[in-house]
Amino acid sequence: MSVTIPTTPFNDQKPGTSGLRKKVPVFTQPHYAENFIQAIFDSIGDFKGKTLVIGGDGRYLNREVIQTTIKMAAANGFGKVMVGQGGILSTPAASNMIRKYQAFGGIILSASHNPGGPNEDFGIKYNTANGGPAPEKITDAIYERTKLIDRYRISEADDVSLDAIGTSKVDDMEVEVFDPVADYAELMEQLFDFDAIRSHIASGFRISFDAMSAVTGPYAKEILENRLGAPEGSVLNFEPLEDFGGHHPDPNLVHAKALYDAVMSDGGPDFGAASDGDGDRNMVVGHGVFITPSDSLAILAANAHLAPAYKGGLAGIARSMPTSQAADRVAEKLGIDCYETPTGWKFFGNLLDASKATLCGEESFGTGSNHVREKDGLWAVLLWLNILAVRGESALEIVRKHWAEYGRNYYSRHDYEGIETEAANGLMDALRGKLETLPGTTFRDLTVAEADDFAYHDPVDGSISRKQGIRILFENGSRVVFRLSGTGTSGATLRVYLEHYEPDPTRHEEETQETLADLIAYAEHVAEIAKRTGRTAPTVIT
Repeated sequence: MSVTIPTTPFNDQKPGTSGLRKKVPVFTQPHYAENFIQAIFDSIGDFKGKTLVIGGDGRYLNREVIQTTIKMAAANGFGKVMVGQGGILSTPAASNMIRKYQAFGGIILSASHNPGGPNEDFGIKYNTANGGPAPEKITDAIYERTKLIDRYRISEADDVSLDAIGTSKVDDMEVEVFDPVADYAELMEQLFDFDAIRSHIASGFRISFDAMSAVTGPYAKEILENRLGAPEGSVLNFEPLEDFGGHHPDPNLVHAKALYDAVMSDGGPDFGAASDGDGDRNMVVGHGVFITPSDSLAILAANAHLAPAYKGGLAGIARSMPTSQAADRVAEKLGIDCYETPTGWKFFGNLLDASKATLCGEESFGTGSNHVREKDGLWAVLLWLNILAVRGESALEIVRKHWAEYGRNYYSRHDYEGIETEAANGLMDALRGKLETLPGTTFRDLTVAEADDFAYHDPVDGSISRKQGIRILFENGSRVVFRLSGTGTSGATLRVYLEHYEPDPTRHEEETQETLADLIAYAEHVAEIAKRTGRTAPTVIT
């Protein structure tokens, strides 16, 4: 039996690029999660009798909010809910389930790469029928509804058993608890040459995968060890934990340093990889080389034809604006388009649906393809393994040959986390005020060619997204980009992206931060970072 509960709005439920993210104590306020879930249901159209996919990354509060979502889905008229066993479902696996079973949409409970625990982060986002994150017109409608909501509907039924695979009922709605790994693993077998990868591993090729006590553990364990034959112990930290075992589940050189050090050590594994809280990001490391996400996208695009799913070629490549221009050079040689979009995977959805792009990537360790409508960490690792197996070369050899052919884009991101929001906004506003006067100015050996506030004109639906980041382009092809991140839950994160193109192979082994030194100094000079934020150094450098 369902009931209608009176409620009042909260004034802080504006979704970001990946849904609503707040600290757990915010979400545990009475009616807080319920208000947002009801606002989703009130904003997405006629779903009566349709199917909703639900799952999460296993972080603290995951099970409780799944139970709430199931009961609210029943009370609001969904015909069926499909939920991952134990409440577990990686973000790319959720996208696959929505698409494969033609669900109306899905609710994913995650704060992605952010920490988990009783005082850490939680999130709720809605994905549409194409399997991708809701576009801005839907998230805007959800936000408007949160400001007016005065009631929500919920069933008074008992909790569903999430640990037993099978079906049950909540009021008139069917609830199916399914194996969260099986359908995803089947999809990966269709995309990649598992026989070639299996043979490569059997020949002595060693991989180490750090699941960071997050959602990809069960997926990597099943695929890498059980199906591809990697020795037991190849997948580390494979049990999803509510607090990620104290890890910060962000696969980068800071938070996955132990994996990096192991792969770089004498006698270390041939290849290392890590994934994040909800399974959509990846870090890849070859013995002797860290592969930046920007380079990874470019190298995967150049070699994708070696995997069965992409042997017919790529329709196009898409990258987020801050991602390096390495993929542009691959697209040019392949004779295909390379699209530059705002940050946020939802912007790739239209390109993928319209078959304008096949591979997509972001510098924030996210890569994916048209197999789902989310970035996919384990997919990227498997594509790398497919390429390594077919080429029979080390990751370092592949990277060096790629640079020799296309040139090297020296690239780094400097993050200033937890800045006072007012100060961060003031810095960006001041930069915007300088844009018209910057072209033609010089700093050391740099001369500004162009400066703008990036606006994206979607080639599919004609929509325009403005103020997506400030770009300063120099005559030598270098770039500095400034933007504020929308993925944190407290304060603001200023991201500064630095890129220098070097075509000369004799200069491809230089140290990245030294190569970018003039750009780093320019970024401080033009944005007055220390003066405006009080920060004399980045929190994280990747």
